[in-house]
Amino acid sequence: MAMTVGDHVLRRLREWGVEQVFGYPGDGINGLIAAFGRADDRPRFVQSRHEEMSAFEAVGYAKFSGRTGVCAATSGPGAIHLLNGLYDAKLDHVPVVAIVGQTARSAMGGAYQQEVDLQALFKDVASEYLAEVNVAAQLPFALDRAFRTAEARRAPTAVIIPADVQEERYTPPAQAFRQVPSSPPSHGTARAVPDEGDLERAAAILNAGEKVAILAGQGARGAAEELRQVADATGAGIAKALLGKDVLPDGLPYVTGSIGLLGTRPSYELMRDCDTLLIVGSNMPYSQFLPEFGQARAVQIDRDGAMIGLRYPTEANLVGDAGATLAALLPRLERRGRTEWRDTVERNVSSWWETLERQAMVGARPVNPMRVVHELSERVPDDAIVTADSGSSTNWYARLLKVRGTMRCSLSGTLATMGCGVPYAIGAKFAHPDRPVVALVGDGAMQMNGLAELMTAVRYRDRWQDPCFVVCVFDNGDLNQVTWELRAMGGAPKFEPSQSLPSVSYADLARQLGFQAVTVTEPDELGSAWDFAFAAGQPVLLDVHCDPDVPPIPPHATLDQLKSTTEALLKGDPDAWNVLVRGVKTKAQEVLPHRR
Repeated sequence: MAMTVGDHVLRRLREWGVEQVFGYPGDGINGLIAAFGRADDRPRFVQSRHEEMSAFEAVGYAKFSGRTGVCAATSGPGAIHLLNGLYDAKLDHVPVVAIVGQTARSAMGGAYQQEVDLQALFKDVASEYLAEVNVAAQLPFALDRAFRTAEARRAPTAVIIPADVQEERYTPPAQAFRQVPSSPPSHGTARAVPDEGDLERAAAILNAGEKVAILAGQGARGAAEELRQVADATGAGIAKALLGKDVLPDGLPYVTGSIGLLGTRPSYELMRDCDTLLIVGSNMPYSQFLPEFGQARAVQIDRDGAMIGLRYPTEANLVGDAGATLAALLPRLERRGRTEWRDTVERNVSSWWETLERQAMVGARPVNPMRVVHELSERVPDDAIVTADSGSSTNWYARLLKVRGTMRCSLSGTLATMGCGVPYAIGAKFAHPDRPVVALVGDGAMQMNGLAELMTAVRYRDRWQDPCFVVCVFDNGDLNQVTWELRAMGGAPKFEPSQSLPSVSYADLARQLGFQAVTVTEPDELGSAWDFAFAAGQPVLLDVHCDPDVPPIPPHATLDQLKSTTEALLKGDPDAWNVLVRGVKTKAQEVLPHRR
């Protein structure tokens, strides 16, 4: 049988090492689906419940595997549904290739069913590379360039293939005028290092600093040992951007944890008091949590020169790979002994972990959401992968989850979209089928699409060597993050018609879908619930009934935020008294004497 264009797409994907394509079928990709049927499950087609979930699963796979994720969708509505997940990839700098169907060429321009101008639709999200394949000979270079660009630019790319083209006989490009051949797939990027002059300038700034702070982002992943050595040489403390949470373990005494609105107090103090700042692989957007402009001399390392100096004025700009650049910088640093600055950083970190434990143990009705993650941190396996969704639960993930061992974790950092937690976890399972995976998800995100995607997890659990797949739902009946934003930023009370959620039993629904499930309504049940989840040997959902009035207090609450929250409560917020009581009790833990 002659090879079709669809057959050659899958052959080329195999040559690129693609093991699965996350997608949903439709007649716009019938030629591709038929080719999957002939491909002997190589690559496997992973059917999600919705194309947006396919894109999120491809992003999760890419984030946790370090390889390019691939998703596929039909023309029209299927292509449109991919957009949110692809924007998540674009904003978090993740390599994803989308293969999208289109109306047959003979119908284009005729207002045909499901005809959408896909080039206009994708031109922003796939701005690094977007191509429509209109003849068979065009396919190899279009697909290859999509992969090469996605990997080199850390970005989503898209290839559009009309339905009739997919079914045509494949003919390779010739060495002829107006035909473009391609080359075999290849992986890997150069570990670029800045020139000597830039390294010397950066070292001079760091050597002159007495209070050095380091901000490490996801671009520093893979440079953990070099970061440790630079911190030891300079006496620095290290704060982590949210996307860089797993770059270094939290057991290091000078690692201050997350930074920003969802960050920790020691990270806030590190930036407030430093005189020198080294930014490594981070584009953390909240510049108000960096040192005051002019307070610190700054050095930045990033593989993308376009991101240098974007958040803070820098004196030395080092464009290069984080690990290679830090290694080249190390011999130029003047090692100093133990400093008062390092002692202060470590005291702040130690007391903060004590504070968080006390805050997690503050009584709430029914369960304090901080304790959910505190108890998880006591039990999570050293090789676990943890995904987080967007919502108030993200605060507790950011502050209380202690990274250790080879743990990995991520979330939608820059787009901050709801609904990514469960599909990220599924993508993570396909990236590392031998590792336990945990998804921390709010009830809003669970109702949005997480429940449906439980079916996908059950369907493919037999593909995973380690069956441990845990979804923890923070069940508080409220779109809680927005409720708190209304109070703290807008001075508006909770508006129940928009904020309250339908009450459902997530545990009952999960059981119907094939999960084991536990409902937690008392704080003392949390530990045993997590123990059960990790030992169950199959997918488990924890439905934890949480108190929505425990405040996600930022590391430094401004007078404007306190004023707005007070105004909101005085305007008739339905939960005003509980909010006040929980807020006072939680904040009080910061001023209690330490156990030492």
